[in-house]
This record gives sequence, structure tokens and C-alpha cells, in this order.
Amino acid sequence: MINAVRELEGWLASEDPDPWVVETSGSTGTPKRVVLSRAAVLASVEASARRLGGSGRWLLAVPASYVAGVQVVCRSLVAGYPPVLLEEHASFAEAAREADYVSLVPTQLHRLLDTDAEALRGFRTVLLGGGPIDPGLRQRAADAGVHVVATYGSAETAGGCVYDGYALDGVALALDAGGRIRIAGPTLFDGYAGDPVATAEVLVDGWFLTSDAGRLDEDGRLHVLGRVDDVVVSGGVNVPAPAVAARLREHPAVAAAEVLGVPDEEWGNRLVAFVVGDVSLDELRGWVGETHARSWAPRQLVELDAIPLLPNGKPDRVTLRSMA
Repeated sequence: MINAVRELEGWLASEDPDPWVVETSGSTGTPKRVVLSRAAVLASVEASARRLGGSGRWLLAVPASYVAGVQVVCRSLVAGYPPVLLEEHASFAEAAREADYVSLVPTQLHRLLDTDAEALRGFRTVLLGGGPIDPGLRQRAADAGVHVVATYGSAETAGGCVYDGYALDGVALALDAGGRIRIAGPTLFDGYAGDPVATAEVLVDGWFLTSDAGRLDEDGRLHVLGRVDDVVVSGGVNVPAPAVAARLREHPAVAAAEVLGVPDEEWGNRLVAFVVGDVSLDELRGWVGETHARSWAPRQLVELDAIPLLPNGKPDRVTLRSMA
């Protein structure tokens, strides 16, 4: 990662740099190459520091090739400190002693609460992004005395631009008629490298049209409901897969779970539960039916030793679907 840090340091110091290009995670298909201006990255860095109430040295514990890692490096450098590199230390606890902030994905936080809760307590803030965050995980962190701020954003928004449901300064949020989240402001990307068609599909009149559905409450707080395509139409019923997955994770015998829809001749799409744990399909169907409509219950169970993850910690949906 040290090479990426040096390149970003030179990019920030350059008189007139070319845009920085990062790839999306590709969790649902082919990755896209996102073009970010230095102005967009710095706008994000500055807005983040204002929201967090200060700046300092960051621990780089996520890949520097993704936007979350780019932002960790830039936040630290703009604050006047080289980032702490996890790979150069014998343990997370040792690296944590040198840093004020860290950015993690939910899987990392879940594991570190078991092994390094004391080290996590030493950070001013743990930024948590990269996927849905179960309330139970937030509560575990709070009980352990760890200050967590949940972020929402993407490479196209230069990383997290919504903190604990509220947009950063200068960022605008809106929903289209179908509930799709739209974002505007100075942190937006310039487009997808070499793909003007895909760019035109999502950059419309100064707004970025995300792939996520959400709702805004009366206080203007954003609640992300999941990807638009996470609503699985099965037997004519709209089933929100993230809500089903969240319910499965509450089962005492389930250590981890993801839920996806796959094509099915009878149902149109069938809901498939990918579960780490010793539990039967009938038991899971009953568990879901206790709190949700019975029609939301998964129709197939795939038992796993671990949920396959991409390098940035997000579930690998392409691999999961191939298993069904």
C-alpha cells in the first residue's frame, strides 16, 4: 500500500493533476472505473473533518485501491500526517496506538470487537461503511465503548457523503418517484472512464442516481432500504432481501447470512438464504415468518463455512449466485 500512499501524496501536491481513477467493487457484476477530480476528493475530506469535529492521523485498514482507502490516505495527508499502514505492524492493536481514526467495513468491526475492543476504544471515531450495518453490531460497539459513525456513499460520491443518516455539508439528498436515492454536491465524480453511456445513465442534471432505495424521515435523515434490485419479486410478491437477511442474522444459530434472488421457473425468482450456521431451511422459514409475511421466507438454503467477500469486505454477490 505504500506505493499508493506515495502516488496520492504526489497527486495532492501536484499543481494541476489529472483525475484519480478508482474501480467500483464489482459486487454485482463488472467493476466500473470512476473518475474523481482532486476538488471532489478534497471537498469530501474537508466535509468529513467538519462533521467529525476535527482531523488527525488515520489507520489504513482497507485496500487503498478502493475509494474508502483513497479517502483514508487523503484525510491523513491533508491533516499533515502520513497514514498508519496496518501491513507494517504486527497487530491491529499495535497499529491502532499510532492513529486517531480508522475506517472499517462491518465484517472487520464484527471480528475486531471479539479480539481488539480495547484498541477500537482508542480511536476518536471508527467510520463504518461498505454495506448494511445491523443494529445489533452498532449496539455491540456502543456497549464496548467504541464510537462508531455509519457512512453511506460510493466511489461516485468520493466515498461516504452521509454520516449516520445526515448528508455532509454541501451534499444534497433527494428521492425519485420510485424511492431511488439521488445525490448532488461537490463530491460527485466526473464520470466513468471510457463509458459515456453508463455515465449518462446515472449523472442527470447534476444529480447522481444511485442504485439504492431509501426514505427520508421528517428530520431529513436518510434510511437506506437496500439496493433497488434487492427487492426480489417472487410469486408476485415484492420481498426486500436485506430485511430478510437482517432477520436471519438475529437467529441464535446463525453467524452470518446473505439473501439473494435467483431466477426460478415456478416463482419467477426464488429467495435463497446463504447462511453460516447449523440450522435447517424449515427452521429459518419459520423464523422469518414470525416477524414478516410468510411469503418473505427463503425457499432455498445454501450452507457455507464463510460468506465469500471481495477485497473491500463486501459480500461477493456474483460468487454467491453461482452457488445457488
